[in-house]
Amino acid sequence: MHRPAGSDRPPAVAGRFYPAEADELARLVDGMLDAAPPAEDGLASAYVSPHAGYRYSGHTASYVYRHLREHAGAIRRVVLIGPAHYRPVRGCAVPTTPRWLTPLGPVNVDGESCAALVDSGHATADDEPHAPEHSLEVQLPFLQRAVGSEVPVVPIVAGPSTMETVARAIEAAGAGAEGTVVICSTDLSHYADQTTANAQDERTVGAVLALEPDGFGPRDACGYYSLRGLVHWARSHRSVPRLLHRSTSADTTNDTSRVVGYAAMALT
Repeated sequence: MHRPAGSDRPPAVAGRFYPAEADELARLVDGMLDAAPPAEDGLASAYVSPHAGYRYSGHTASYVYRHLREHAGAIRRVVLIGPAHYRPVRGCAVPTTPRWLTPLGPVNVDGESCAALVDSGHATADDEPHAPEHSLEVQLPFLQRAVGSEVPVVPIVAGPSTMETVARAIEAAGAGAEGTVVICSTDLSHYADQTTANAQDERTVGAVLALEPDGFGPRDACGYYSLRGLVHWARSHRSVPRLLHRSTSADTTNDTSRVVGYAAMALT
């Protein structure tokens, strides 16, 4: 979808991945945040969060955002990085839109940071892959209820690229800086049976926890390029990863024949 430069990005998946009505959405997200366990440690530099419909992965994502809610006063900016499911993109792409809208209201895009990524060659400016994409959008209502709509975001979609390329973009976006949190949006295995998915996801999570970006492949996570780049960045900074929660879609659908895997992780 083409929009004039400078126009806001409307929600693409409201009413499908999450409720389109503001009060219902706020109640749903608040309920999931309240149900998640309290944070056991301080704010991490980066997190991994799933991006399916809230019915399927919202409970797992809430483990990440409960952390953020408890440390909301320390958060000044959030870098969102994930895959582009609908439009091809090579390397990293940032939007030019000044605000992203959800039923809960607008979220400001950190335009200066996006422009700096483009100027430094770490990303291209391209709204096309962002317009229909759900991987970053579904994080926004959680952010709005956990830390407020005033915290700006740096949205990045990552396509085929080296882990070094994505890690440099994450670094240039301010990862590790005080007040900046990175959220890597990805689901894990797709459409295997429950037993196969659990084994596959256990290997993928194990590779992340061991800071081994070569330990998983494109079939292990739809946000493979983003996740691999984040793990490479985390390894270079000697981060300490921790699994917060893992699940599959079968936990809510009871259909174990064809599931999608999800994980919430913190990299401190």
